[in-house]
Amino acid sequence: MVLMALDHARIFFGFGLVPEDLSDTSGPLFFTRFVTHFCAPVFFLLAGAGGYLSLDQGKSVAQVSRFFWTRGLWLVLLDLTVTSYGWTFVFPVWHSGVLWALGWSMVAMALLVRLPVPWIASLGTAIIVAHNLLDSVNPAVFGKFAGLWLLLHGHGWFRIVPGKSVFVVLFALIPWVGVMALGYALGALLRKGDWPKKLCGIGAILTIAFLILRIFRLYGNGQPSLQPWAPDVAGPWHVQATLTLTIVSFFNTLKYPPSLQFLLMTLGPSLMVLAWFGRINTQRALARFLLVFGRVPLFYYVLHIYLIHSMAVWIAWVFHQPSAWLIYGGPWLCLRPQQYGHGLLFIYAMWVTAVALLYVPCKWLMNFKREHREWWWLRYI
Repeated sequence: MVLMALDHARIFFGFGLVPEDLSDTSGPLFFTRFVTHFCAPVFFLLAGAGGYLSLDQGKSVAQVSRFFWTRGLWLVLLDLTVTSYGWTFVFPVWHSGVLWALGWSMVAMALLVRLPVPWIASLGTAIIVAHNLLDSVNPAVFGKFAGLWLLLHGHGWFRIVPGKSVFVVLFALIPWVGVMALGYALGALLRKGDWPKKLCGIGAILTIAFLILRIFRLYGNGQPSLQPWAPDVAGPWHVQATLTLTIVSFFNTLKYPPSLQFLLMTLGPSLMVLAWFGRINTQRALARFLLVFGRVPLFYYVLHIYLIHSMAVWIAWVFHQPSAWLIYGGPWLCLRPQQYGHGLLFIYAMWVTAVALLYVPCKWLMNFKREHREWWWLRYI
Protein backbone atom coordinates (compact mmCIF):
# COMPACT_ATOMS: atom_id res chain seq x y z
CA MET A 1 0.00 0.00 0.00
CA VAL A 2 2.83 2.38 0.86
CA LEU A 3 4.83 1.61 -2.30
CA MET A 4 1.73 2.17 -4.42
CA ALA A 5 1.54 5.77 -3.20
CA LEU A 6 5.07 6.36 -4.52
CA ASP A 7 4.00 5.58 -8.08
CA HIS A 8 0.98 7.85 -7.80
CA ALA A 9 3.12 10.65 -6.38
CA ARG A 10 5.36 10.25 -9.44
CA ILE A 11 2.35 10.58 -11.73
CA PHE A 12 1.06 13.76 -10.09
CA PHE A 13 4.34 15.53 -9.27
CA GLY A 14 6.73 14.34 -11.99
CA PHE A 15 7.64 15.78 -15.35
CA GLY A 16 5.49 13.22 -17.14
CA LEU A 17 8.36 11.08 -18.45
CA VAL A 18 7.44 7.47 -19.18
CA PRO A 19 9.77 5.30 -17.06
CA GLU A 20 9.37 2.36 -19.46
CA ASP A 21 10.38 4.40 -22.54
CA LEU A 22 14.05 3.53 -23.06
CA SER A 23 14.60 6.61 -25.20
CA ASP A 24 13.55 8.96 -22.38
CA THR A 25 14.22 7.28 -19.03
CA SER A 26 16.96 6.83 -16.45
CA GLY A 27 17.89 4.17 -13.95
CA PRO A 28 16.48 5.99 -10.89
CA LEU A 29 13.25 6.89 -12.70
CA PHE A 30 12.69 3.35 -14.00
CA PHE A 31 13.40 1.64 -10.69
CA THR A 32 11.14 4.10 -8.88
CA ARG A 33 8.44 2.70 -11.12
CA PHE A 34 9.77 -0.86 -10.96
CA VAL A 35 9.45 -1.27 -7.18
CA THR A 36 5.77 -0.35 -7.45
CA HIS A 37 5.19 -3.12 -10.02
CA PHE A 38 4.95 -5.53 -7.10
CA CYS A 39 1.83 -3.83 -5.69
CA ALA A 40 -0.97 -4.96 -8.01
CA PRO A 41 0.07 -8.65 -8.24
CA VAL A 42 0.25 -8.84 -4.44
CA PHE A 43 -3.16 -7.12 -4.10
CA PHE A 44 -4.81 -9.75 -6.29
CA LEU A 45 -2.90 -12.67 -4.81
CA LEU A 46 -3.68 -11.77 -1.20
CA ALA A 47 -7.30 -10.90 -1.99
CA GLY A 48 -7.71 -14.49 -3.13
CA ALA A 49 -5.77 -15.86 -0.15
CA GLY A 50 -7.86 -13.79 2.25
CA GLY A 51 -11.02 -15.31 0.79
CA TYR A 52 -9.79 -18.82 1.55
CA LEU A 53 -8.49 -17.94 5.01
CA SER A 54 -11.90 -16.58 5.96
CA LEU A 55 -13.02 -20.22 6.00
CA ASP A 56 -10.95 -20.54 9.17
CA GLN A 57 -13.17 -17.91 10.77
CA GLY A 58 -16.17 -20.21 10.53
CA LYS A 59 -17.48 -18.98 7.20
CA SER A 60 -18.95 -21.44 4.73
CA VAL A 61 -18.05 -21.60 1.05
CA ALA A 62 -21.45 -20.06 0.28
CA GLN A 63 -20.73 -17.13 2.61
CA VAL A 64 -17.28 -16.62 1.06
CA SER A 65 -18.89 -16.66 -2.38
CA ARG A 66 -21.43 -14.07 -1.34
CA PHE A 67 -18.77 -11.81 0.14
CA PHE A 68 -16.70 -12.08 -3.05
CA TRP A 69 -19.50 -10.96 -5.37
CA THR A 70 -20.93 -8.27 -3.09
CA ARG A 71 -17.55 -6.73 -2.32
CA GLY A 72 -16.54 -7.11 -5.95
CA LEU A 73 -19.51 -5.14 -7.27
CA TRP A 74 -18.91 -2.53 -4.54
CA LEU A 75 -15.31 -2.07 -5.74
CA VAL A 76 -16.44 -1.71 -9.36
CA LEU A 77 -18.94 0.97 -8.34
CA LEU A 78 -16.30 2.82 -6.32
CA ASP A 79 -13.84 2.76 -9.22
CA LEU A 80 -16.36 4.22 -11.67
CA THR A 81 -17.40 7.00 -9.29
CA VAL A 82 -15.36 7.91 -6.21
CA THR A 83 -11.86 6.96 -7.35
CA SER A 84 -12.25 8.11 -10.96
CA TYR A 85 -13.27 11.53 -9.64
CA GLY A 86 -10.32 11.52 -7.26
CA TRP A 87 -7.93 10.95 -10.17
CA THR A 88 -9.41 13.65 -12.40
CA PHE A 89 -11.71 15.96 -10.39
CA VAL A 90 -14.05 15.43 -13.36
CA PHE A 91 -17.17 13.27 -13.55
CA PRO A 92 -17.92 10.92 -15.18
CA VAL A 93 -14.70 9.25 -16.32
CA TRP A 94 -15.06 5.65 -17.46
CA HIS A 95 -12.05 3.43 -16.94
CA SER A 96 -10.94 0.01 -15.69
CA GLY A 97 -8.61 0.77 -12.80
CA VAL A 98 -7.23 -1.59 -10.20
CA LEU A 99 -10.47 -1.59 -8.16
CA TRP A 100 -12.44 -2.42 -11.30
CA ALA A 101 -10.23 -5.42 -12.01
CA LEU A 102 -10.20 -6.51 -8.37
CA GLY A 103 -13.98 -6.23 -8.28
CA TRP A 104 -14.72 -8.29 -11.37
CA SER A 105 -12.06 -10.82 -10.38
CA MET A 106 -13.91 -11.22 -7.07
CA VAL A 107 -17.16 -11.73 -8.93
CA ALA A 108 -15.45 -14.47 -10.95
CA MET A 109 -14.09 -15.97 -7.72
CA ALA A 110 -17.63 -16.08 -6.32
CA LEU A 111 -18.25 -18.79 -8.91
CA LEU A 112 -14.85 -20.46 -8.78
CA VAL A 113 -14.87 -21.05 -5.02
CA ARG A 114 -17.49 -23.73 -5.61
CA LEU A 115 -14.79 -25.85 -7.28
CA PRO A 116 -12.24 -28.03 -5.44
CA VAL A 117 -9.10 -26.09 -4.48
CA PRO A 118 -6.78 -28.14 -6.77
CA TRP A 119 -9.02 -27.24 -9.71
CA ILE A 120 -8.88 -23.57 -8.80
CA ALA A 121 -5.08 -23.75 -8.50
CA SER A 122 -4.82 -25.46 -11.89
CA LEU A 123 -7.13 -22.94 -13.55
CA GLY A 124 -5.23 -19.97 -12.09
CA THR A 125 -1.91 -21.43 -13.21
CA ALA A 126 -3.23 -22.18 -16.70
CA ILE A 127 -4.54 -18.63 -17.12
CA ILE A 128 -1.27 -17.06 -15.99
CA VAL A 129 0.88 -19.33 -18.18
CA ALA A 130 -1.26 -19.41 -21.32
CA HIS A 131 -2.95 -16.01 -21.57
CA ASN A 132 -0.11 -14.54 -23.65
CA LEU A 133 -1.25 -16.84 -26.47
CA LEU A 134 -4.10 -14.34 -26.86
CA ASP A 135 -1.79 -11.36 -27.46
CA SER A 136 -2.00 -11.59 -31.24
CA VAL A 137 -5.81 -11.49 -31.29
CA ASN A 138 -6.91 -8.23 -32.90
CA PRO A 139 -9.94 -6.75 -31.10
CA ALA A 140 -11.30 -5.64 -34.49
CA VAL A 141 -12.19 -9.25 -35.35
CA PHE A 142 -14.98 -9.04 -32.76
CA GLY A 143 -16.65 -6.13 -34.55
CA LYS A 144 -18.97 -4.19 -32.26
CA PHE A 145 -17.77 -6.36 -29.35
CA ALA A 146 -14.17 -5.22 -29.75
CA GLY A 147 -14.46 -3.18 -26.57
CA LEU A 148 -15.42 -6.29 -24.62
CA TRP A 149 -12.25 -8.01 -25.81
CA LEU A 150 -10.19 -5.02 -24.68
CA LEU A 151 -11.75 -5.33 -21.24
CA LEU A 152 -10.83 -9.00 -21.10
CA HIS A 153 -7.34 -8.93 -22.58
CA GLY A 154 -6.23 -5.59 -23.95
CA HIS A 155 -5.06 -2.08 -23.27
CA GLY A 156 -6.39 1.11 -24.81
CA TRP A 157 -9.82 2.62 -25.17
CA PHE A 158 -13.12 2.22 -26.97
CA ARG A 159 -16.24 4.35 -27.37
CA ILE A 160 -19.26 3.49 -25.24
CA VAL A 161 -21.31 6.30 -26.79
CA PRO A 162 -20.58 7.01 -30.48
CA GLY A 163 -18.82 10.33 -30.88
CA LYS A 164 -18.85 11.02 -27.13
CA SER A 165 -17.91 8.91 -24.13
CA VAL A 166 -14.94 6.57 -24.18
CA PHE A 167 -13.91 3.79 -21.82
CA VAL A 168 -10.20 3.58 -21.00
CA VAL A 169 -8.93 0.06 -20.38
CA LEU A 170 -5.98 -0.11 -18.01
CA PHE A 171 -6.39 -3.36 -16.07
CA ALA A 172 -7.59 -6.24 -18.28
CA LEU A 173 -9.46 -9.03 -16.53
CA ILE A 174 -8.29 -12.42 -17.79
CA PRO A 175 -4.76 -12.50 -16.33
CA TRP A 176 -5.78 -10.85 -13.05
CA VAL A 177 -8.54 -13.41 -12.48
CA GLY A 178 -5.81 -16.04 -12.78
CA VAL A 179 -3.69 -14.33 -10.13
CA MET A 180 -6.61 -14.12 -7.69
CA ALA A 181 -7.50 -17.77 -8.30
CA LEU A 182 -3.92 -18.75 -7.57
CA GLY A 183 -4.08 -16.63 -4.42
CA TYR A 184 -7.15 -18.51 -3.24
CA ALA A 185 -5.25 -21.78 -3.59
CA LEU A 186 -2.33 -20.14 -1.80
CA GLY A 187 -4.64 -19.63 1.17
CA ALA A 188 -4.78 -23.41 1.62
CA LEU A 189 -0.98 -23.47 1.82
CA LEU A 190 -0.93 -20.67 4.39
CA ARG A 191 -2.94 -22.85 6.78
CA LYS A 192 -0.05 -25.33 7.04
CA GLY A 193 2.54 -24.97 9.77
CA ASP A 194 5.56 -24.98 7.43
CA TRP A 195 4.12 -22.44 5.00
CA PRO A 196 7.08 -19.98 5.09
CA LYS A 197 9.51 -22.63 3.84
CA LYS A 198 7.16 -23.81 1.10
CA LEU A 199 6.32 -20.27 0.07
CA CYS A 200 10.00 -19.38 -0.20
CA GLY A 201 10.59 -22.43 -2.39
CA ILE A 202 7.70 -21.61 -4.71
CA GLY A 203 8.86 -17.99 -4.94
CA ALA A 204 12.37 -19.12 -5.86
CA ILE A 205 11.03 -21.40 -8.60
CA LEU A 206 8.92 -18.58 -10.10
CA THR A 207 11.88 -16.19 -10.00
CA ILE A 208 14.17 -18.71 -11.71
CA ALA A 209 11.48 -19.33 -14.34
CA PHE A 210 11.38 -15.58 -15.02
CA LEU A 211 15.16 -15.40 -15.39
CA ILE A 212 15.21 -18.33 -17.82
CA LEU A 213 12.40 -16.95 -19.97
CA ARG A 214 13.89 -13.47 -19.96
CA ILE A 215 17.56 -14.30 -20.46
CA PHE A 216 16.88 -16.55 -23.43
CA ARG A 217 14.18 -14.25 -24.86
CA LEU A 218 11.50 -16.91 -24.73
CA TYR A 219 7.72 -16.83 -24.46
CA GLY A 220 5.61 -14.58 -22.27
CA ASN A 221 6.00 -10.83 -22.66
CA GLY A 222 3.25 -9.59 -24.92
CA GLN A 223 3.14 -7.73 -28.21
CA PRO A 224 4.28 -4.12 -28.83
CA SER A 225 0.74 -3.30 -30.00
CA LEU A 226 -0.48 -3.82 -26.43
CA GLN A 227 1.65 -0.93 -25.20
CA PRO A 228 1.76 1.58 -28.11
CA TRP A 229 2.99 4.48 -25.95
CA ALA A 230 6.11 2.54 -24.90
CA PRO A 231 6.71 -0.38 -27.30
CA ASP A 232 10.07 -1.14 -25.65
CA VAL A 233 8.12 -2.69 -22.77
CA ALA A 234 6.90 -5.63 -24.86
CA GLY A 235 9.02 -8.29 -26.46
CA PRO A 236 12.62 -9.37 -25.72
CA TRP A 237 15.29 -7.30 -23.99
CA HIS A 238 18.26 -5.90 -25.92
CA VAL A 239 21.72 -4.59 -25.12
CA GLN A 240 21.54 -0.81 -24.86
CA ALA A 241 24.06 2.03 -25.06
CA THR A 242 24.79 1.85 -21.32
CA LEU A 243 24.82 -0.91 -18.72
CA THR A 244 22.05 0.85 -16.77
CA LEU A 245 19.73 0.96 -19.77
CA THR A 246 20.54 -2.67 -20.57
CA ILE A 247 19.44 -3.64 -17.05
CA VAL A 248 16.33 -1.49 -17.51
CA SER A 249 15.58 -3.27 -20.79
CA PHE A 250 15.90 -6.65 -19.07
CA PHE A 251 13.40 -5.82 -16.31
CA ASN A 252 11.11 -3.81 -18.59
CA THR A 253 8.21 -6.26 -18.79
CA LEU A 254 4.61 -5.66 -19.79
CA LYS A 255 2.11 -4.72 -17.07
CA TYR A 256 -0.93 -3.74 -19.19
CA PRO A 257 -2.09 -6.49 -19.50
CA PRO A 258 0.37 -8.26 -17.18
CA SER A 259 2.51 -10.69 -19.15
CA LEU A 260 3.65 -14.05 -17.86
CA GLN A 261 7.16 -12.63 -17.43
CA PHE A 262 5.81 -9.63 -15.49
CA LEU A 263 3.86 -11.89 -13.14
CA LEU A 264 6.79 -14.26 -12.59
CA MET A 265 9.09 -11.30 -12.01
CA THR A 266 6.80 -9.84 -9.35
CA LEU A 267 5.09 -12.83 -7.74
CA GLY A 268 8.28 -14.86 -7.27
CA PRO A 269 10.15 -12.34 -5.10
CA SER A 270 6.87 -11.32 -3.42
CA LEU A 271 6.27 -14.86 -2.18
CA MET A 272 9.79 -15.03 -0.77
CA VAL A 273 9.30 -11.69 0.98
CA LEU A 274 5.94 -12.87 2.31
CA ALA A 275 7.67 -15.93 3.79
CA TRP A 276 10.14 -13.60 5.48
CA PHE A 277 7.33 -11.36 6.76
CA GLY A 278 5.89 -14.40 8.49
CA ARG A 279 8.85 -14.33 10.88
CA ILE A 280 8.68 -10.60 11.67
CA ASN A 281 7.65 -9.37 15.10
CA THR A 282 4.63 -7.19 14.32
CA GLN A 283 5.12 -5.29 17.57
CA ARG A 284 8.19 -3.51 16.23
CA ALA A 285 7.78 0.18 15.49
CA LEU A 286 7.96 0.04 11.67
CA ALA A 287 5.79 -3.08 11.51
CA ARG A 288 3.13 -1.46 13.71
CA PHE A 289 3.20 1.64 11.50
CA LEU A 290 2.75 -0.34 8.28
CA LEU A 291 0.15 -2.64 9.79
CA VAL A 292 -2.22 0.30 10.19
CA PHE A 293 -2.50 0.75 6.42
CA GLY A 294 -2.93 -2.99 5.91
CA ARG A 295 -5.91 -3.03 8.28
CA VAL A 296 -7.85 -0.45 6.24
CA PRO A 297 -6.55 -0.87 2.68
CA LEU A 298 -9.61 0.35 0.77
CA PHE A 299 -10.00 3.46 2.93
CA TYR A 300 -6.29 4.18 2.49
CA TYR A 301 -6.49 3.65 -1.27
CA VAL A 302 -9.36 6.05 -1.85
CA LEU A 303 -8.03 8.65 0.57
CA HIS A 304 -4.48 8.65 -0.81
CA ILE A 305 -5.71 9.50 -4.34
CA TYR A 306 -7.61 12.56 -3.13
CA LEU A 307 -4.76 13.62 -0.85
CA ILE A 308 -1.98 13.36 -3.46
CA HIS A 309 -4.12 15.04 -6.12
CA SER A 310 -4.99 17.90 -3.74
CA MET A 311 -1.35 18.23 -2.68
CA ALA A 312 -0.36 18.51 -6.35
CA VAL A 313 -2.77 21.42 -6.85
CA TRP A 314 -1.52 23.19 -3.73
CA ILE A 315 2.16 22.63 -4.63
CA ALA A 316 1.53 23.98 -8.14
CA TRP A 317 0.15 27.19 -6.61
CA VAL A 318 3.12 27.50 -4.24
CA PHE A 319 5.67 27.04 -7.05
CA HIS A 320 3.71 29.25 -9.48
CA GLN A 321 3.27 26.35 -11.90
CA PRO A 322 0.13 25.67 -13.99
CA SER A 323 -2.59 24.23 -11.76
CA ALA A 324 -5.84 24.46 -13.75
CA TRP A 325 -5.03 21.28 -15.68
CA LEU A 326 -4.85 19.41 -12.38
CA ILE A 327 -8.33 20.59 -11.40
CA TYR A 328 -9.95 19.85 -14.75
CA GLY A 329 -8.71 16.39 -15.66
CA GLY A 330 -5.23 15.92 -14.24
CA PRO A 331 -2.63 13.53 -15.68
CA TRP A 332 -5.29 11.17 -17.03
CA LEU A 333 -7.20 13.60 -19.22
CA CYS A 334 -4.92 16.58 -19.83
CA LEU A 335 -1.57 17.15 -21.47
CA ARG A 336 1.00 18.07 -18.84
CA PRO A 337 2.16 21.68 -19.33
CA GLN A 338 5.84 22.05 -20.16
CA GLN A 339 6.27 24.38 -17.19
CA TYR A 340 5.05 21.74 -14.74
CA GLY A 341 6.95 19.03 -12.90
CA HIS A 342 9.47 18.20 -10.19
CA GLY A 343 12.47 15.91 -9.82
CA LEU A 344 12.66 12.53 -8.12
CA LEU A 345 13.86 13.84 -4.75
CA PHE A 346 10.82 16.11 -4.55
CA ILE A 347 8.55 13.23 -5.58
CA TYR A 348 9.96 11.08 -2.78
CA ALA A 349 9.45 13.92 -0.30
CA MET A 350 5.79 14.26 -1.33
CA TRP A 351 5.35 10.50 -1.06
CA VAL A 352 6.69 10.40 2.50
CA THR A 353 4.55 13.42 3.42
CA ALA A 354 1.38 11.86 2.03
CA VAL A 355 1.93 8.55 3.84
CA ALA A 356 2.62 10.36 7.11
CA LEU A 357 -0.57 12.43 6.75
CA LEU A 358 -2.62 9.31 6.05
CA TYR A 359 -1.46 7.53 9.20
CA VAL A 360 -3.76 9.32 11.63
CA PRO A 361 -7.10 8.82 9.80
CA CYS A 362 -6.18 5.23 8.95
CA LYS A 363 -5.29 4.44 12.55
CA TRP A 364 -8.56 5.99 13.71
CA LEU A 365 -10.58 3.80 11.33
CA MET A 366 -8.56 0.73 12.27
CA ASN A 367 -9.42 1.25 15.95
CA PHE A 368 -13.04 2.08 15.12
CA LYS A 369 -13.43 -1.17 13.17
CA ARG A 370 -11.85 -3.13 16.02
CA GLU A 371 -14.30 -1.63 18.51
CA HIS A 372 -17.34 -2.28 16.31
CA ARG A 373 -16.81 -5.77 14.95
CA GLU A 374 -20.56 -6.34 15.06
CA TRP A 375 -21.08 -3.75 12.30
CA TRP A 376 -20.82 -6.02 9.24
CA TRP A 377 -20.75 -3.15 6.75
CA LEU A 378 -17.37 -1.98 8.05
CA ARG A 379 -15.85 -4.92 6.15
CA TYR A 380 -16.63 -3.04 2.94
CA ILE A 381 -14.58 0.06 3.86
